[in-house]
Amino acid sequence: MEPDLFTAAAEERQEKDPAGSPLAVRMRPRTLDEVVGQQHLLKPGSPLRRLVGEGSGGPAGPSSVILWGPPGTGKTTLAYVVSKATNKRFVELSAITAGVKEVRAVIDGARRATGGFGKETVLFLDEIHRFSKAQQDSLLPAVENRWVTLIAATTENPYFSVISPLLSRSLLLTLEPLTDDDLRGLLKRALADERGLKDAVALPEDTEDHLLRIAGGDARRALTALEAAAGAALDKGEPEISLTTLEETVDRAAVKYDRDGDQHYDVASALIKSIRGSDVDAALHYLARMIDAGEDPRFIARRLMISASEDIGLADPNALPIAVAAAQAVAMIGFPEAALTLSHATIALALAPKSNAATTAIGAAMEDVRKGLAGPVPPHLRDGHYKGAAKLGHAQGYVYPHDLPEGIAEQQYAPDALKDREYYEPTRHGGEARYADAVEWTRKHLGRKRS
Repeated sequence: MEPDLFTAAAEERQEKDPAGSPLAVRMRPRTLDEVVGQQHLLKPGSPLRRLVGEGSGGPAGPSSVILWGPPGTGKTTLAYVVSKATNKRFVELSAITAGVKEVRAVIDGARRATGGFGKETVLFLDEIHRFSKAQQDSLLPAVENRWVTLIAATTENPYFSVISPLLSRSLLLTLEPLTDDDLRGLLKRALADERGLKDAVALPEDTEDHLLRIAGGDARRALTALEAAAGAALDKGEPEISLTTLEETVDRAAVKYDRDGDQHYDVASALIKSIRGSDVDAALHYLARMIDAGEDPRFIARRLMISASEDIGLADPNALPIAVAAAQAVAMIGFPEAALTLSHATIALALAPKSNAATTAIGAAMEDVRKGLAGPVPPHLRDGHYKGAAKLGHAQGYVYPHDLPEGIAEQQYAPDALKDREYYEPTRHGGEARYADAVEWTRKHLGRKRS
């Protein structure tokens, strides 16, 4: 929707009295040349350059774009720069508060502006991942027919959160986390600029280094922490921001983990891969990040149960019972005590001997089944309990293993097409060595020929 009178008045007051705005707002770049980082997106002829009028229009005009990146990397800033630099009509919506009704109103307004005044519309849609499939569908005709040029921003992986038709009609631009050098330049500008702190306070190197650690590549977080620490230093009458003042002002760095976004899957993946790699310390780090971010403990427990079979298997037969017990305990007690149980299970799994033999075995068997290597069940293994089964030859010739001294009968169990197939290849890691001996012995007594 177009900005209302109250929004316009607020923006006017902000321009007249910028000191009343947060430092992160005051230091927003006014042109693309002032943007910190993301230089891979700002080359001459890039979609963003063309959106602000640096390039051709008409049939080769700029496409709609989806900006994907972590918080604080400049998605909203880039849209703000476009709004200031372009001579196009600029409309902003947030997927948190807008719906199909608001989208249609913007599209109708864009068509009227194009037909009546020849003025194109840029629609900035923040947090597009919060739109449902139906809401995203409502954007398709406008994007496809270029009634609007869409700039959509998301912190979540668009391949999971944006519908395929919208993705195919837009350019996906990936924003990278800002480097320490990027943030250093931003902090120096904020300290000296007339819109910023105007050299009212200095930032020593040790304090700057800690501020960069707190920021974690997030420009907004860096400027917010700088503003708070600078205010505290000035209140104390200090000429510079000491490390102590910064630590007193900023409690801690926010954990970089979004349990509703793709970072949820990235950190979960890192936990499992650290367990697989037997790095108990890294595994505990990722577990702590998930717990501190409020992750559902049942989700963590489920991942641990999968890991126990996928990466440990029979190398430690106790791994799966430990993971299952942890899942049951977590369901019964919840946080905060569940953190102890998850730690117990994570340590046990990380330090257990590893084998993926069970994983590769079922994978190879499934691959053969999908290829059509199945065939009929051998007659002597078929069900012989129903009337007429004997006439069909079912269960005839079956040898009952318990009748033999060694408890194993040399007879064919697999279909003809697979009679010599061997899927399970045990390692000699940990307890699986015992199973390696057992499988060698049983295959020999089954009369199995090595493939």
